[in-house]
Amino acid sequence: MSKRKASVRAERQPEAPPPDSQSPAERQPAIPDTRWLRWGLQISLALGAAAVTYAIFRPQPPRQATRKETDVVRSASPIEGRFADTVPNTVAAPKPAPEGMVWIPGGEFSMGSSDEGESLCGLPGVTRDAVPIHRVYVDGFWMDATEVTNEQYAKFVAATGYVTIAERKPTKEEFPTAPPENLVAGSTVFTPTSKPVKLDNYFQWWNYVPGTDWRHPTGPDSSIAGREKFPVVQIAYDDAVAYATWAGKRLPTESEWEFAARGGKAGELYAWGTELKPGGKFQANIFEGKFPVAGGDTGEDGFQGIAPVAQFAPNPYGLYDMGGNVWEWCSDWYRPDSYAQVAANGVARNPQGPETPFDPAEPSEKKRVHRGGSFLCSDQYCTRYMVGTRGKGEFKTASNHVGFRCVQPITSSRSRQP
Repeated sequence: MSKRKASVRAERQPEAPPPDSQSPAERQPAIPDTRWLRWGLQISLALGAAAVTYAIFRPQPPRQATRKETDVVRSASPIEGRFADTVPNTVAAPKPAPEGMVWIPGGEFSMGSSDEGESLCGLPGVTRDAVPIHRVYVDGFWMDATEVTNEQYAKFVAATGYVTIAERKPTKEEFPTAPPENLVAGSTVFTPTSKPVKLDNYFQWWNYVPGTDWRHPTGPDSSIAGREKFPVVQIAYDDAVAYATWAGKRLPTESEWEFAARGGKAGELYAWGTELKPGGKFQANIFEGKFPVAGGDTGEDGFQGIAPVAQFAPNPYGLYDMGGNVWEWCSDWYRPDSYAQVAANGVARNPQGPETPFDPAEPSEKKRVHRGGSFLCSDQYCTRYMVGTRGKGEFKTASNHVGFRCVQPITSSRSRQP
């Protein structure tokens, strides 16, 4: 269960609200007993930075991606458990190019992660759900060169009047036993600790903050004024889908996302190569320093916290920020065993992900895949800015380190210019 649910349900005991469900200004005392915490505060780690989830009850059917009948899968004869060469399609990019998008040729590649990445993270298990390495073929497509920005999302909202999930007040129908004063719209915000803490309880650095939304990404007193070129955050899966539909696009599948992120290379640890700091310089906005302490991010990469888009060099396909800055939604349902299922059937063509979600850590929660890591990813706790690793979050999740970018198949109609 999400912190949003916890904030309106568990606080039925007015003397005992969970510490991570309200802002300090609400002046609620004490902590509920652990039964309420277990029942009312089921949250999921989005690749180590703790993306807090919202429960949903009706899984959407998987979307079908298009493919050209003339495409031919070309095998690279991979060795089991190892990366083999990427074999890109040679079809030229269609013209004209949609504004702000780059051509991803598609082709056959090795998807997943190896044990090599496991040793680079202080928290074990970073590659556990990204094995085995397996062969996948994807058709060519257009992809946004950057994550969708505040400026672009504002145009969508102005044109449609769309209201994001974080802006919607919880209803009595959703929470029939909740007191009216607890039915307050809001979302989850990373709140650094005042001193070093053990990294075994992410309630210590995540809080549900009423009044938080995409316009106020870290609380009601925050603003996106002057941050038009920053990636939009506090966006749940449905909010991303709504924008993509309006723009004549869609969200990428996980396999499309990884093919694009690898930039035609095979088996490299990062979207920019094999070294975290080639030439001694960071290539992505991540967390350097003592996580999750206030002021702990040294900003050695040039940024403390979220950064504007396109501040680092693009990958070989011309894509910016495929590692770090903000997580990105993919259309696939999340299962830790989905790669094993796909690998059993040879080269997968345009896989759409599993038909149903399952996370053994939270079996009742329905999650979608996140990719790319964020500005909160640290080698102490989460190195999922590594290109083959995966994230997860329930698709009604919104937080201040999750955003998205869109793709467009060549067979679709021309995109709107947002």
